[in-house]
Amino acid sequence: MKSSVEALEGNKVKFTVEVEEAEFDNDLDAAFKSLAREIRLPGFRPGKAPRKVIEARIGSEYARSEAFRNGLPNYYVKAVNEHEVDVIDSPDIEIVEGELAGPVTFSAVVQVRPVIEIDGYQNLSVEIPSPIVSEEDLTSAIERLLGQFGELVTVDRPAQEGDRVTIDISATHEGEPVEGLTANDYVYEVGMGAVVEELDENLIGASAGDELTFSADHPDEDEDEPLEFSITVKDVQETVLPDADDEFAKANTEFDSADALRDDYRKRLTETRVNQANTARRNAVAEAVAELVSDDDIPEALVEMEVENRAQDLAMRLQAQGLTIEQYLQFSGRDQGDLVAELQATAGTSAKMDLALRAVAVAEGLQVTDAEINEEMQRIAEQVNRSAEDVLAQLTEGGQMPSIRADIEKARPSTGWSSTRRSSTKMATRSPRPTWSSPRPTSPRPKTVHRAAMPPILQPTTPVLPPRQLKEEDD
Repeated sequence: MKSSVEALEGNKVKFTVEVEEAEFDNDLDAAFKSLAREIRLPGFRPGKAPRKVIEARIGSEYARSEAFRNGLPNYYVKAVNEHEVDVIDSPDIEIVEGELAGPVTFSAVVQVRPVIEIDGYQNLSVEIPSPIVSEEDLTSAIERLLGQFGELVTVDRPAQEGDRVTIDISATHEGEPVEGLTANDYVYEVGMGAVVEELDENLIGASAGDELTFSADHPDEDEDEPLEFSITVKDVQETVLPDADDEFAKANTEFDSADALRDDYRKRLTETRVNQANTARRNAVAEAVAELVSDDDIPEALVEMEVENRAQDLAMRLQAQGLTIEQYLQFSGRDQGDLVAELQATAGTSAKMDLALRAVAVAEGLQVTDAEINEEMQRIAEQVNRSAEDVLAQLTEGGQMPSIRADIEKARPSTGWSSTRRSSTKMATRSPRPTWSSPRPTSPRPKTVHRAAMPPILQPTTPVLPPRQLKEEDD
């Protein structure tokens, strides 16, 4: 196979691919073998009829069209990998020579990722949360630890935020009990906001023996009638924390003193804050440089590719949870149009970030070193439980190394510029598959690239009580 590529107007390139007759004959053989399994000829078992017999009975036109359908996309992918072209859409393939016999020459016109220039990024500034851990932050963290060892003590006063109240609760909607919102001796932490806002609003200031009734808006926007709640407050308890002293540290942690425990918390909180600050910086920088990109610079094909990838990500993640897209839409109270609009909105921003960060990498001369490539190969190898050498070979064969290099360039923390994305790679992926302009026997089988991503948390449309907690009886 020989191939060449030339630039066209409109952010497109044209591949010209020449396939020798002997090489294409392998694709014809595969097509005839497939036909042999599908047709029935007298005197031959299924799949055993020779190519010459099939060719004599039905001709070679159909088999050749099948060879085009299955073989040309593979030749196209090889050409893309050979020339390291960053395609963003499926190509239009046209057979130039060899439609009926002989060697095959075809052209493939495809849109490529644009290379843009942006001005003004050098003067951008972003604001991020301070990574410094204050004494108040440290004290709050220690108190959360102490809370795990606190004791509940009944108090003779109105309930405050953070208290535990024992209640009998029931809710109705249009006179009918609401499943999941009826319980006796239910222990609830005031202020946790786990049911409806109005529950916390009414419990604050309530005392043991109080009877409460109130209405709350139904969370389902299609429901006009409110929920009606009846609450009986039976007990109010506060959490009494142990002292954060040496005795507590020795008994409940790996440290011998309260000071050592506090120092460890400070160290870990600082590490967390620094990581959060770095993430915030990357996000803020990416968003800031994306604002410098014009909408006219973003090809529709790039946005569509991002939408498709995100939809596939969501479908794969839902499948791992045993859910379908239809169930997800039902649980989240949305329809397919809402989901597509949401994906399109975020995909457009992502496409702007991608082009902007690539532009900065080029302008700043952020060349990727062999050491960085090796580090990335090792990172991917650990994820897929393969050797770094195998990963490099497979990604090179699949034509993904240019994308890997581009992602590393965008992620390099040089002069404060970095990307929101790490390179996310699925082994043995391929370039976008083609669409056909001539001939067109049947649509090519699609090859899709999947990346894993976490979907939004599913939220029910009707509130329910948190996991039931019954008040412990005194011994």
